[in-house]
Amino acid sequence: MPTNIKNLDLNLLKALDALLDERSVTRAAERLSLTQPAVSGMLTRLRESFDDPLFVRTQRGIAPTLRAQALAGPLKELLCNAEALLRPQGFDPATAHMTLRIAATDYALQAVVLPFLAVLRQRAPGVCVAVVPAQHLPLHERLERGDIDLALITPENTAPDLHARRLFDERYVCVMRADHPDARRRCLSLARFCELDHALVSYGGGSFRGVTDEALERLGRQRRVALSVTSFLVLPEILRSSDLIAVVPQRLVTPDSGLVVLEPPLEIPGFTKTAAWHERTHRSPGHQWARELLFELAENDGLGAP
Repeated sequence: MPTNIKNLDLNLLKALDALLDERSVTRAAERLSLTQPAVSGMLTRLRESFDDPLFVRTQRGIAPTLRAQALAGPLKELLCNAEALLRPQGFDPATAHMTLRIAATDYALQAVVLPFLAVLRQRAPGVCVAVVPAQHLPLHERLERGDIDLALITPENTAPDLHARRLFDERYVCVMRADHPDARRRCLSLARFCELDHALVSYGGGSFRGVTDEALERLGRQRRVALSVTSFLVLPEILRSSDLIAVVPQRLVTPDSGLVVLEPPLEIPGFTKTAAWHERTHRSPGHQWARELLFELAENDGLGAP
């Protein structure tokens, strides 16, 4: 086989296909929207590449050689596959089957993933979702490798070379069980807030300090944290069965939680929840559709909004 056959490009192969179909340089040129000299030049290159005349002149135009005839079938298949490869992918959520891998904290699982899943199951029942913990993972590497398709994180944890979009801003509230001795108060004084025993969530485990303590410290005050747990999901049950109070993101407090919500007696900085993804999935129709659904819910306050 001639060594220069590897230099064939798609346009030359399209020209060969047109010549095989039309059996005329003129008609092939018209089909390809090219000039006749341009197609003649392409035929010359094809002959050099295949080391074969490919076509011979006849009274009615040109006729393929045996070599050209043998190429006709495989050539059609190759061009069909190339066209399918280059054709923009479509995505029909009603019939699509794919797996979406989401990295989320337990907060994001409840505030974002659960309401997202409720709508996703209705619109795209064939889409499977795998949720993995977001904390303590090399998220950027896992997004790059394809282990994760979407990360629900905060802006400060979002690498600059990732695509990202804000979902919502979250604020903190103070919660306690409905029959807590202080639940009848319309508000807690700062002094009473500091007197009560608190529970907090430490994702790393074992810490008794959080954003509330930093805010108190700026006021020269401190509270007593009696319990540290690693998950927000267990916290409501703990509060319902004790006199502990907690400062939690507002979206975690549901109407049926059996908890009373009070405003904290001090300013506690909230946070922003962001969806981040890698360039790898940026143009994937399926992933684009899933992200747009998530953004739609966020814009309509459909993500665990109070």
